Amino acid sequence: MKDKKELTFTAIILGILISVIFGAANAYLGLRVGLTVSASIPAAVISMGVLRLILRRDSILENNMVQTIGSAGESLVAGAIFTMPALYLWAEEGLCAPPGFIQLTVIALCGGMLGVLLMVPVRKPLIVDYDDSLPYPEARACAAVLRAGEKGAGQARDVFTGLGVAVIIKLMTDFFKWIPMAKSYAFKIIRGEIGLELSSALVGVGYIVGTKVSNLVFLGSFLGWMVLIPLFAFFYEPATKAYFDGGAMAVWKDYVRYVGAGAIATGGLLSLLKSLPAFLKAFRETISSSRAGGSSEDIPLKRVILGIIALIVIITLVPQVPVSIGGAMLIALFGFFFAIVSARMVGLVGSSNNPISGMTIATLVVSAFALKTCGVVGAAGMIAAIAIGSVVCIIAALAGDMSQDLKTGWLLGATPWKQQIGELIGAGAASFTVAGVLLLLHKAWGFGSEAISAPQAMLMKSVTEGIMGETLPWGLLLIGVGIAIIIALCRLPVMPCALGIYLPIKLNATIFIGGLLRYLVDRYCSRFSSRGTLFSAGLIAGEGLCGILLAILAILA
Repeated sequence: MKDKKELTFTAIILGILISVIFGAANAYLGLRVGLTVSASIPAAVISMGVLRLILRRDSILENNMVQTIGSAGESLVAGAIFTMPALYLWAEEGLCAPPGFIQLTVIALCGGMLGVLLMVPVRKPLIVDYDDSLPYPEARACAAVLRAGEKGAGQARDVFTGLGVAVIIKLMTDFFKWIPMAKSYAFKIIRGEIGLELSSALVGVGYIVGTKVSNLVFLGSFLGWMVLIPLFAFFYEPATKAYFDGGAMAVWKDYVRYVGAGAIATGGLLSLLKSLPAFLKAFRETISSSRAGGSSEDIPLKRVILGIIALIVIITLVPQVPVSIGGAMLIALFGFFFAIVSARMVGLVGSSNNPISGMTIATLVVSAFALKTCGVVGAAGMIAAIAIGSVVCIIAALAGDMSQDLKTGWLLGATPWKQQIGELIGAGAASFTVAGVLLLLHKAWGFGSEAISAPQAMLMKSVTEGIMGETLPWGLLLIGVGIAIIIALCRLPVMPCALGIYLPIKLNATIFIGGLLRYLVDRYCSRFSSRGTLFSAGLIAGEGLCGILLAILAILA
């Protein structure tokens, strides 16, 4: 290898730029449909396009550092948008002041820094020692792309082509309104409904997650909108009234969505239970490694421990994070546990199937009950629970992405401590990005609106309110639990089906189309499969960035 440059000024600047771009795009996508996608491979391709073709630099390790910093941004954003919008929704209800830029940034920064530091002592047991049992499929794919060299750099045009196409479609539907954005058809006889939304990003999501996952998501939606909604509308009098007042959407909002929430919570907990034996084994090996002084290839263990302690103190003392020392200790406990679980899940099934929602719900349930037991109730208790859940959610999301990046680096011969520094840089840049994007999108459309429904945050808000106020519709949630258990007994992944029940069918139908396109490409034009993935990543980034631009225009107007 002629050029071994790695953590360079150029890599840092380009990585931060990619972190900001994909972080903003992922925030928009996640707040619209509750799904986010990994940016590791697109970041690697764009990095090669810029470093090799424009700057004429030739270092695979420098390319890897760019994607390490860049992908950290989208993962931190994914964790933040699942919880933080709940604070805005409570502010609108008069329960608290709306969060400002500093508060959002501090919460995201604490979660991001902890996510990186908690993963450092786990790197060797999970990344090196488990090489055969934890394949890290996306990390291996990313390493293959980086090794492709000039061929991979040329593929950067696929990402930018997708970006351009997405911008054109978004302008035609949302800005000029030449084409209707969504279309639905109600089956009045059976009181069900189907629909479709013209969204290039959702097509891209369906293509990237693949045929199986997109089919399961649509199956969940079909169950919700063509089976559960008719059953409620025919046989439950309050739901019948809701149907005649507001159609199938009203029944979904008031009843079926809670069924989906119960299914999502169950799916996440089942995933955690499956990974518990592996967690215990990894935990024991991590403790053994720590007692031996850790690895000299990582950030020194003493500095890691001091950094974690410092962050716990900051979380306790800084007023922007409304938790006590007990809440900070819960963050450290859940954070370490879920960092290992998240890293293992990514190692087995990739970032796209990492059950972040289930981990966050588990954290919220325990935190809310603990706060309630200590007498912290009402608005103060709910805000504290969401703050704890936000930090833990970010930790879990970033730990999963970091494990993937470290595996890519290990396959390529990168320096672990330099990658860990890169992750800290990317997380720091993304903390400011997500704060700005949340403020912008809320001011433009408001969370919970049709444009920015923030489904995951709405779920976390409902769970927290239900525990604190003892108002959770347990009957509906238990129906979701039962459905999830039946799906699991059928040996099908629970989370995609549960998410399908929880989200409107018009979104999931578009994701299904993306999965269908993936099936057709894989079957009949397999040589274009990887290029389709890069094009789809461009579609997601393009619609997300155009959505941010339209939000700015909406505010200025």
